[in-house]
Amino acid sequence: MRQLIGGVKKAMLWGVVLLTVAILSPASAQTYEVDPVHSSVVFSVKHLGVGIVYGRFNRISGTVVVNEKQIEKSSVRLEIPADSIDTAVPDRDKHLMSPDFFNARQFRTIVFESKKIKRAGKDSFQVTGDLTLRGVTRSITVTVQQVGQGKGMKGEMRRGFHTTFKIKRSDFGMTFMLNGVSDEVTVMVGIECIQK
Repeated sequence: MRQLIGGVKKAMLWGVVLLTVAILSPASAQTYEVDPVHSSVVFSVKHLGVGIVYGRFNRISGTVVVNEKQIEKSSVRLEIPADSIDTAVPDRDKHLMSPDFFNARQFRTIVFESKKIKRAGKDSFQVTGDLTLRGVTRSITVTVQQVGQGKGMKGEMRRGFHTTFKIKRSDFGMTFMLNGVSDEVTVMVGIECIQK
């Protein structure tokens, strides 16, 4: 009986210690999964120097890790299937998936993976990472805004982020028709993610 009581006391003591540590420790990192239904990747390019054409990628997935106390320990990884490109013109989309542009059969996935994150304001962050497109990896730095955070309709915690940046497609080996379609591409990414 004494051993049983002693064991119970020891278990209670360890419980108090663990609870104290949990209360005093900084909040741990939170992991979020991208919600593809409420996320978008949109791009625009100049055509013949006289107009702007828009397109999008219809699929996106990824993971965002947020560490509020140590933002530098946060991270993001996004994956976009190259063959999900959509400019509302099937023949043009087929050409964009060809080796002239994205070469989607050989290079199936566009990937962004963060390497460094630092706070740039109350709800903004400077994110540096590797963008891999058409088999070529380049480091880019973008400013990301947290649009908001809160609970969804089922009580799940959500966060939303947005960024706009520019890249040169020639940096990724996409040099076809530079005299007709601009080298500079504007990319807009809006993601909503759900805490796991």
